Amino acid sequence: MVLLIRWIFFTLAILFVAWLVPGIFVENFQSAMLVTVIMALINIFIRPLIVFITLPINILTLGLFGLVVNALLFMLAGYIAPGFYVDGFLAAFLGSVVLSFLGLIINMITLNDGKD
Repeated sequence: MVLLIRWIFFTLAILFVAWLVPGIFVENFQSAMLVTVIMALINIFIRPLIVFITLPINILTLGLFGLVVNALLFMLAGYIAPGFYVDGFLAAFLGSVVLSFLGLIINMITLNDGKD
């Protein structure tokens, strides 16, 4: 149940990011839900490989290159998902930063202490 609530909150967060950041467009709630699923799959399967490959540059930049990786994966979700458009790198960068911050808040709110 907590997973479903998190996905709904992340969908609302994606809609908020599209409203807040110019250059990001979501057609409707179903597109935002599909983006949530696609971003979850990207974070599960692709992100660990990219982070491992870029580990040396991430160490040299003291972790700041991780923001670039997040922005590029956000752009990848924009290419994959129909109804979700990201205009450029700056929009993807700002959108990924805002979405990461909102994700932190969502995860703190829906923290599961094993009391289900």
